[in-house]
Amino acid sequence: MAAPIDEAKLNAFVGKMLGDLGGAMSVPTVRLGVRLGLFDALATGPATSAELAQRAGGLHERYVREWAMAQAANGYVDFDPASGQFSLSPEQAMVFHNADSPVYLVAAYEMVAAMVEAEPKVEECFRNGTGVRWGDHAGCLFCATGAFFRPGYVNNIVQAWIPALDGVEARLHAGIRVADIGCGVGFSTLLMAQAYPQSRFTGYDFHAPSIEEARRHAQAHGLADRVEFEVATAKDVPGRDFDLVTMYDCLHDMGDPRGCAKHMRDILAPNGSWMIVEPMAGDRPQDNLNPVGRLYYNASTMICVPTSLDQEVGEGLGAQAGEPKLTEVIRDGGFTQVRRAADGPFNMVLEAR
Repeated sequence: MAAPIDEAKLNAFVGKMLGDLGGAMSVPTVRLGVRLGLFDALATGPATSAELAQRAGGLHERYVREWAMAQAANGYVDFDPASGQFSLSPEQAMVFHNADSPVYLVAAYEMVAAMVEAEPKVEECFRNGTGVRWGDHAGCLFCATGAFFRPGYVNNIVQAWIPALDGVEARLHAGIRVADIGCGVGFSTLLMAQAYPQSRFTGYDFHAPSIEEARRHAQAHGLADRVEFEVATAKDVPGRDFDLVTMYDCLHDMGDPRGCAKHMRDILAPNGSWMIVEPMAGDRPQDNLNPVGRLYYNASTMICVPTSLDQEVGEGLGAQAGEPKLTEVIRDGGFTQVRRAADGPFNMVLEAR
């Protein structure tokens, strides 16, 4: 016999679902607003829909009006009915306009769109246990992923994460060799290179298009003389005696993270350090039933686990592996010292020696 319906619980759940569906439906309109420059145009000051359309380069007012009302309903922009003007608050600008803000989340909408596009491929993985090769998901997922993580790297790598390592920052200023493994399009590598001009950096990634993009970034920032980017899997990185190895948000994506950890031990100099930046997660699955865990579990279902299961071994750690599991993987590689050096709302930083 079916349990009786609690009307209060039902209404609360439907209310939650309406909020979730509204957020989901905002994905295409936010992406349009970013590509058409509407958020950026609104950041310069309040505007009616006609003024905003003109300010954004002569867009069609009727579309801009509907878009602006959608964002006002989202709570993403403010609307003054007396003046008919829309505006972007300083807090909203931190999310939708200021690209160096630690909470600039525009790229997350691109990631969601790519996840939806890749849904048929991941569905097939559910049926047969295979994976989806990184770069074969949909659209430019690797571009969106790099852009999503960039604000966190801009605001944390040099300011907090590297200083939290044991004696590493002073050595970087003096000049050491660094390998940035799983570097993607190179944001993390180039940020370190800009901050520590005496050191030499090599970024490695197994995805050739990402490496091509990273090389373009290096040229554009005038860093190609002391930053190199090479195509290589983590287990096949050719260099040796690196003083520092960094790995940003990618260990859990690897098919054989334990084999990777062993190779990191082999390529480090005797007194070298391995910095592993991973998504924030609690020690137990139930500790991750929160807004951050929600984001990471959904992304992990569609991106991280399929990527890992496409590779050899296919351990499938997932984006919410947690510190105890990650420490176990790292110690299996021969590291005797593993500690949490720093953390924040979205990431934890482990240091292994």
